[in-house]
This record gives sequence, structure tokens and C-alpha cells, in this order.
Amino acid sequence: MSSPNNQYQGNLQYAVDIVLCIDATASMYPVLESVKSSALQFHDRLNDVMAKKGKAISQLRLKTIAFRDFGDDPDTAIEQTEFLHLPDQSKEFETFVRAIDADGGGDIPESGLEALALAINAPWEKGLDRRRHVIVMFTDAPAHPLGTVGASARSYPADIPRDIDDLFEQWGYSRSQSAVMEQSAKRLVLFAPDEAPWGNPIAEDWDLTLHFESKAGEGLEEFEMDEIIETIANSL
Repeated sequence: MSSPNNQYQGNLQYAVDIVLCIDATASMYPVLESVKSSALQFHDRLNDVMAKKGKAISQLRLKTIAFRDFGDDPDTAIEQTEFLHLPDQSKEFETFVRAIDADGGGDIPESGLEALALAINAPWEKGLDRRRHVIVMFTDAPAHPLGTVGASARSYPADIPRDIDDLFEQWGYSRSQSAVMEQSAKRLVLFAPDEAPWGNPIAEDWDLTLHFESKAGEGLEEFEMDEIIETIANSL
């Protein structure tokens, strides 16, 4: 049975892939429910904004990566879905998101860069007329340097960059030979503290990046989520 997203109207077909990277450590407990609520509303809110602009998304896929800390518990440091087609796989998406619990984390920095690396290397859509590939990072903590804490664990992701400079090469820029993301399609939205690596170097040096500063114990405001949705819609 075809969904409204597959009933294309207009001259161009829009494919939108979104990867949500969600900090699921204990410090996120006060705000995780609001982050989960925002994640579950992504599909409907984006469709509404696009409709107001006279555009229809032909294909929308969401992937979720919940992360904690490889230095605390390597076995629960990363939990993730494949790309799920919405609305057809809404139930699978909702089941995964609702099951995310705020737990663990150990020291203050978390394994957010590992989650970001997995997101950058996701199997992004390459077809249709226009594409938008969006990574949204939700965290209230700085991140351990790549390839350090927990890197020897069996569950540590293979084949990801071992430092942030290599990760930047994979994110890509105009002259990058190692980029794995499509330059015209990519966007990175950070809801993260103004601490390393989020404020500097990522927000300062990476292109096509939008940074909303977060603080421990403070949630995602509605106006911020609205701006994130508008940013995605306006880029199509």
C-alpha cells in the first residue's frame, strides 16, 4: 500500500534522510523525554512546514543513534536503527525511541563523536531529484576524542575515523577528497554545549552547521525545534 509520501506531486522529488543522535546518559534524564517527544514529532512537523511552502517530501527516512560512553559500559554505548521509512515504519521508529532510557555515562564527556561518525557514514539516499541529508545531535556533554576511551572494546565501531581531523575530512568541504557525504545535500544541527568538540572546532570550522547551545538539565525549547524544522524545509 503506497503512503502519501510516495504519491509525488509537483515537478521535483524530494528525498530527506535524517539521523538523530541522542545522548542517552544519566545526565540527560531531566530532558530526554522532551527530546524523545521532539523526535517522534519530526515527521508530522516537517511535512506540515513543507506543505505550507507548497512542497511535498517524496521519501522521508529517519535513523536513530542513541549513545552513552564506551569508557563506562561498552555494551550499551551505541544502540541504533537502520534508516526507517516514514510513515510506513513509524511503529518501529516509535518503539525504538520510546525505549531509550537515560542511564550510565561515567565521567562528564560521552561518546558523541562515535555517534557522529556513524551518522556521517550512514547509507544516505543517492536518488531522486533533490536530497537533504541531515544529522541532528542532542547532547548536554562534551565528547571524548575519537579512538581513545573504550577504543579497544569489542563493541567499539570499526572503520570510523580515529581522530577529529579525519572525521572532518569525511564530513567534507569543497576540496576534500575523503568526503563521504554529498556536499549540496548535507546539514549538521547541533543541540550541544559550547564545549569541545561541539562549539570548537565543529560549530566554528565545519560548513553547513547550525549550533544551538545546550546546558545540562535544560531541554530543547519549542522555538528551537521549530527553527531546526524550518532550516531543513528552507534548504530544499
